[in-house]
Amino acid sequence: MSLFINKYCFSFLSILLLGSLLVSPSYSQKAACWNVFRGDQALTGTTLFELPAQPEVLWTYKTEAEIKSSPVSCNNKIVIGSGDGFVYCLDLTGKLIWKFDSENTIEAPALILENSVYIGNLDGSLFSLNLNTGHKNWVYKTDNQISGSPNYWRNGENISILVGSYDYNLHCVDAGTGKANWKYESGNFINGAAACLSGIAVFGGCDGFLHLIDISTGKPKDKVEVATYVAGSASLSGNYAFVGDYDGMFTCVNLKDKKIVWQWKDESTNLPFICSPSVLKDRVIIGNDNKYVYCLDKSTGRLIWKFNTGSRIEASPVVSLNKVLIANMRGDLFVLEVNTGKKLWSYETGTPISGTPAILKDKFIIATTNGYIYCFGVKK
Repeated sequence: MSLFINKYCFSFLSILLLGSLLVSPSYSQKAACWNVFRGDQALTGTTLFELPAQPEVLWTYKTEAEIKSSPVSCNNKIVIGSGDGFVYCLDLTGKLIWKFDSENTIEAPALILENSVYIGNLDGSLFSLNLNTGHKNWVYKTDNQISGSPNYWRNGENISILVGSYDYNLHCVDAGTGKANWKYESGNFINGAAACLSGIAVFGGCDGFLHLIDISTGKPKDKVEVATYVAGSASLSGNYAFVGDYDGMFTCVNLKDKKIVWQWKDESTNLPFICSPSVLKDRVIIGNDNKYVYCLDKSTGRLIWKFNTGSRIEASPVVSLNKVLIANMRGDLFVLEVNTGKKLWSYETGTPISGTPAILKDKFIIATTNGYIYCFGVKK
């Protein structure tokens, strides 16, 4: 495995979605919270909120280092980690409420759950913090770095936090105490989040498999080989997972039958899919390192439209009711019409964007690698 491939497998590995056999709703963000980096436990990257027609910058906030993490928001608070090692909590006007020193670089998105924040850093520490004060509730140590978002699962009154590590393991810990419930060893680095539904966690990574794990026991239910390397995250709709890989193949997998339904590739470029797809109704949308956003038919893999953003895409798209929000590594933001790919709006930040936006009512939050957090919305 080349050093170049290792770099991307380590940094962008995916989190692979849900082993649920239930039919997913068309749009999965249920409330005013965007509490996990793809908006829901299934990592579908969709929202019920309408994106503003012509958003403007409402405010910015500067951290002390680059930001690769994705913002999350709930209870009128925005939480994000920075390369300076701090977790920042802002209110919706951009005012700092608190910051917490994790003592190492943070690339992973946070999870907000009830009154707690869960976030990992590159020394392998998973922290639970009080959402209102930033006070540390507990810390759990893995044996290597954490680069992906935590996710969660409720079983009655018990809440489990699941997080992957470069120690090859998916770790499951008690949300209240930070005590280990179990850990499951995969065949390579885990750089993303595990998706959770119907008691099953599904993740993938540099071993090329989607692993389906029983959350209550930590025992494997199955695994499906999908690629040599999976450098982004998968999304699930119904029985189907959708995932792009490092070789530029985009695949639909039937998780019930453990079979590939269709595969699609842009033969003119053959560049990696680093980001995660968004799944809605009858289509799936994903960006590629070749600068293009692609919209495919969910059932057949037929290309519906593509849009050239002008630079590599590592930030995952977000889809609202009829718009697609996408960012690229030149720092450009685009809003596209979901049915045609027509450009409706664009904005140049001038600095690469690799994190998923957080979507709220009438506004969205995005961060750039020069350390700035932006809030876009409609000025009143």
